[in-house]
Amino acid sequence: MTRPIIQTQDLRFSYASAEGESTVVLDGIDLSIAPGSFVAVLGHNGSGKSTLAKHFNAILLPSGGKVYVEGMDTAQESALLEIRRAVGMVFQNPDNQIVANVVEEDVAFAPENLGIPSPEIRQRVDEALAMVGMSEYATHAPHLLSGGQKQRVAIAGVIAMRPRCIVMDEPTAMLDPVGRREVIETVRSLNRTYGISIVLITHHMDEAAQAQRLLVMSEGRVVLDGPPEEVFPHVEELKAIGLDVPDTVELCWTLRKAGCDVPLDRLSDDACAQALYDLLRAGRRA
Repeated sequence: MTRPIIQTQDLRFSYASAEGESTVVLDGIDLSIAPGSFVAVLGHNGSGKSTLAKHFNAILLPSGGKVYVEGMDTAQESALLEIRRAVGMVFQNPDNQIVANVVEEDVAFAPENLGIPSPEIRQRVDEALAMVGMSEYATHAPHLLSGGQKQRVAIAGVIAMRPRCIVMDEPTAMLDPVGRREVIETVRSLNRTYGISIVLITHHMDEAAQAQRLLVMSEGRVVLDGPPEEVFPHVEELKAIGLDVPDTVELCWTLRKAGCDVPLDRLSDDACAQALYDLLRAGRRA
């Protein structure tokens, strides 16, 4: 059996408030993420999704339970460097991750800190920029790039560390639609072409719909877990915890409430259009 890239066992996390009271953020999470998978995590603000993400490369440590990265216990201090080599993090604001005045220098920053020999750093930088489609901007100044381009440079900086998994905490939250599309296309390419495991924290339903697996969180727990085609049809349950569904599912759900026999698992525009076409054709035959 293939070892999970990330595994949690009864993961719990709490923090103390200013009044000294303990607030539970994660409440007993058991999950396993397979190598090479693309997992999206959804949840309303305060559901615990970002806190969960920060446990995946030991930015935070559990208050209770365990987190393992490729079998390494994140609470074991001696394993910290290997854990962070295995799992890279990308955050909302790319400006907070860009540290150099030239794109290729920024991508080289982390490998240099790891003591990687210069010839290998050059190779890693070139490969990472190519993987995110930013090779032609290698000598550009990062502050002159668009938001989507900056985020792709930030992703390249993580790739240069050769992680087996990248955890992205709402990487498109500060981007316009063009930038969002650029980043998500990059994410899909990293997963499909290069086999890098992806954990994507997002509040955009269309982004989550492109993942292989969807985790829905509420009040520190995973309340739904499965392929998007199986999770999004739980429309009432998702709305009850403050989440939307993709527009295609919303349309079909509205039609079902009006008495039309349409499926709720047609996530793409084309699949939804086909379902509506089939409905109209069946109506004509009737």
